[in-house]
Amino acid sequence: MRDLNIPAERHPEKAHRPDNAQPKKPSWIRVKAPGGKGYADTQKIMREHGLVTVCEEAGCPNVGECWSQGHATMMIMGEICTRGCTFCNIATGRPDTLDAFEPGKVADAVQKLGLNHVVITSVDRDDLTDGGAEHFAQTIRAIRHRSPGTTIEILTPDFLKCAPSVLETVVAAKPDVFNHNLETVPGLYPEVRPGARYFHSLRLLQRVKELDPAMFTKSGIMVGLGEDRQAVLQVMDDMRAADIDFLTIGQYLQPTPKHHAVDRFVHPDEFAAYEKSAYGKGFLMVSATPLTRSSYHAGDDFARLQTARNAKLNRA
Repeated sequence: MRDLNIPAERHPEKAHRPDNAQPKKPSWIRVKAPGGKGYADTQKIMREHGLVTVCEEAGCPNVGECWSQGHATMMIMGEICTRGCTFCNIATGRPDTLDAFEPGKVADAVQKLGLNHVVITSVDRDDLTDGGAEHFAQTIRAIRHRSPGTTIEILTPDFLKCAPSVLETVVAAKPDVFNHNLETVPGLYPEVRPGARYFHSLRLLQRVKELDPAMFTKSGIMVGLGEDRQAVLQVMDDMRAADIDFLTIGQYLQPTPKHHAVDRFVHPDEFAAYEKSAYGKGFLMVSATPLTRSSYHAGDDFARLQTARNAKLNRA
């Protein structure tokens, strides 16, 4: 039995890689250790329902803040991913069979937490014919049934090895926000995201808009992996060509010495410049800070996203 707390067993595909130095973090990305009653209450609900969160599995630096406020990003379809991206801390290997009761468990937890907005993500499931599309749809429907007032944001895999029609299954379930992260600039894909294809991911988001023009689309990248400013600006242009509404940009943090090295820590001033450029290119919403993650402040950002769209429509 694998022990996923042991890095070599968690990431067998990285065990042979040489260690990369982990530079000291600058003051602007240091966070407090998680704790407090709100954090404990959220953790208890997750454990009682046997749920996995990307907050823990990916080692998110914001877990203390989010969980203390009762916010957690739930990760469905298990805790083992079929991909081995060099930046990611989620375990790699052969996943377990799907839990048919998981959509109901997630819906129950959302109701108990009293969430106004929930983010549902997953591991990549290249072992499934539909990549887990129907499981996403079932989870969305279960949440709608138990908590009709909760808005739902999904962060999906790329469904790279599936028939194009599987995307229709997810979109037909009517999430409020469809997020799929490009993660990095195309030139770094062979090293950072070797199992994925940049233009496939971009086209996936474009197709969501074609299937449902009213659905908000969202994508994000990390910086500090070795990209340059011009490449980041080109990704912004590519995203806008695909009619993506919401862009997130955050600092890459190296989970272990076996993961992709941190090229540099990007200064907050550079993030502010990226945010200004992105708004200039027409995004409805931009979150660009060192600690920005896909689901960080997602509920507040969704409200701002709606306001931005309404303002744009009123100007038209």
